[in-house]
Amino acid sequence: MSDALLTDLYQLTMLEAYHRKGIDAPAVFELYARRLPPNRGYLVVAGLELVLEYLEALAFSAADLDWLASLGRFSDEFLHSLALFRFHGDVWAVPEGTVLFAGEPWLRVEARLSEAQFIESRLINLMHFSTLIATKAVRCVSAAAGRPLVDFGMRRAHGAEAALHAARATGLVGFAGTATVEAGRRYGLPLSGTMAHSYVQALGDEREAFRHYAMTFPGAATLLIDTDDTATAAERVAELVREGVDIRAVRIDSGDLSAEARRVRSILDAGGATSVQIVVSGNLDEFSIAELVQADAPIDVFGVGTRLDTSADAPTIDAVYKLQSVGGRASRKRSPGKETWPGAKQVWRRHGTDGRACGDVVTLAHEHLADADPLLECVMQGGRRVRSAPTFASMADRVHAEWRALPDSARALRDPVAVPVTYSEAIVSLARELDAAST
Repeated sequence: MSDALLTDLYQLTMLEAYHRKGIDAPAVFELYARRLPPNRGYLVVAGLELVLEYLEALAFSAADLDWLASLGRFSDEFLHSLALFRFHGDVWAVPEGTVLFAGEPWLRVEARLSEAQFIESRLINLMHFSTLIATKAVRCVSAAAGRPLVDFGMRRAHGAEAALHAARATGLVGFAGTATVEAGRRYGLPLSGTMAHSYVQALGDEREAFRHYAMTFPGAATLLIDTDDTATAAERVAELVREGVDIRAVRIDSGDLSAEARRVRSILDAGGATSVQIVVSGNLDEFSIAELVQADAPIDVFGVGTRLDTSADAPTIDAVYKLQSVGGRASRKRSPGKETWPGAKQVWRRHGTDGRACGDVVTLAHEHLADADPLLECVMQGGRRVRSAPTFASMADRVHAEWRALPDSARALRDPVAVPVTYSEAIVSLARELDAAST
């Protein structure tokens, strides 16, 4: 299946209206967040490579065009034009893993109006979700204070693509692995998993279930020990270890995780199973992980699922894709509360003497600031990417470097204070000119 029809109807109706009017001037659109979600002092921008893959492959199949024709909404001439529709534009974007704030372009599209307009819905769809989950995931990483995390969220993600893109976003920020097998194949992510309570129930004997599973996967088995009594299960694990059964870890998925981890650790250590790690899961997020770390609970790995893959506390970002210029003429939207700054832009970041980010400046694309670093780079020209995709390791390194460069106030899990964003005098003056001309 092509992705061409993964769009809103109005993209197609506008395209036909432009087609009939003969309007297809060069245009500039920018994708950004109007505001940050609650308890977010920054966003980790993600999904760019997914966008570039979409743009390179964008085309209407014969089946797409036949179905559109069956609707009776579009002219034959317009549908024939769609058979040749491709994206031939340029894209400027911040590299995946870059930290941004409200009002700053994640990417800028420069293309013919028809091409730049049509891609709006899918671009927001891809980058909004990936950025949402990457931001949530890096907060979990920071809360874990160096302990590994694994993505367990597929079963409660909002559909198959969401599960895959969530796993990808967690890999981008440095999760140790994912339980989603297709994400391992598609993105080369390390796979990690345990077992279900049903396995213990199906065998009917917990000790035998543990023994058989561990011997099936020697050195790789993580045993779920809270099907019945966690303490008894931990004692059985210690017995098996003393018998020479190779068990990597145990997993606790319910109860007071801090208290249970302490009890299990004590039992395992007393029974000679000191090398067996403890994995915990069960509605974890950055807030509960931070509490467990602060309590110094003896936990080695966190499995994070539902609250991560749905970004439960802040499930949306006010991400938009707005026209900045058309036919060389700057454009500005003036809707109350949804005003836009006109013109193609660049984002510049300033750092203090301590190396921390101290302020961003949004300028027109042609402006230059001598004391700041530009963030938007050309990533696609003429509809083709200009460089190969970065590795997950390099993206994770970028995320961690950017996160470390934030002031403590922006990194706070609750009530953060974002780095200030200002706009150049040239942008402000351009907006004033457009406002004056409209009156």
